[in-house]
Amino acid sequence: MHQPPSQEAILRAVASSTAIETGQRIADIEAKLRSGDSHLPQVALAALSRPAQPAQR
Repeated sequence: MHQPPSQEAILRAVASSTAIETGQRIADIEAKLRSGDSHLPQVALAALSRPAQPAQR
């Protein structure tokens, strides 16, 4: 059985994908995600707001 990705891996994937789409630096996006500084404070990455649950089959 394989392990789900870590919160750090998910954060990095979101930041790098966003950087490709927006032209921003990955480090800047990661810092913003970690700080919680958002124009939509009620929205958070699911992996950062609760522990990951294994997929049910």
